[in-house]
Amino acid sequence: MLASRIHLIRHGEVRNPDGVLYGRLPSFGLSERGHRMAALAAADIAAHLADADLAGARLVVSPLQRTRESAAPVAAALGLEPIFDERVIEPWNRFEGTVMRRALRDPRNWPLLRRPSLPSWGEPFADIVGRMRAAIDEHAEAARGADVIVVSHQLPIWMVHRAATNQPLPHNPANRRCALSSVTVVERHPATGLTEVDYREPAASELADAIDQGAV
Repeated sequence: MLASRIHLIRHGEVRNPDGVLYGRLPSFGLSERGHRMAALAAADIAAHLADADLAGARLVVSPLQRTRESAAPVAAALGLEPIFDERVIEPWNRFEGTVMRRALRDPRNWPLLRRPSLPSWGEPFADIVGRMRAAIDEHAEAARGADVIVVSHQLPIWMVHRAATNQPLPHNPANRRCALSSVTVVERHPATGLTEVDYREPAASELADAIDQGAV
């Protein structure tokens, strides 16, 4: 069985004028800056895979609009057809569609915060890791040693990072190292599991003014 490299790309900035937690809601696409970010991530991936044999490579994409749009320049740069996979989608959460700072001031929502280590407001961290690992394992096996590119979301990627680096899954969301259009690279071996090998921010030039407030 062959080892594979998995390149986890987060989507770019989303057009979100009302500042809601968009979660899995439809019709939240990239902003103009987000499209520039996606192009920078695609160029970064293309440069890192310039000498790779892409015959068996796979481009796996969350089905939400922002990830579809972020994957488009990657598909064009590498000549790969996107494979849409529900397992790499944004986690579900009970604050979806709200403005977080307002929701947290509402006493009716306070019971949702009782177990942040689970978390009690949404999809359990362990479930996110489970579905992400299942997707990674399946696509890595199908790629037979070729690279796998996964265009996903902040929390699923961060959960893979925590699992690959043997850290507890509960964490402070403010401390996530998973910027817009960032690339987290893990190596997957069937016998030893996942090892993180790289993290890059190809859209660093766009991050200073970017708005990133739609993820839980």
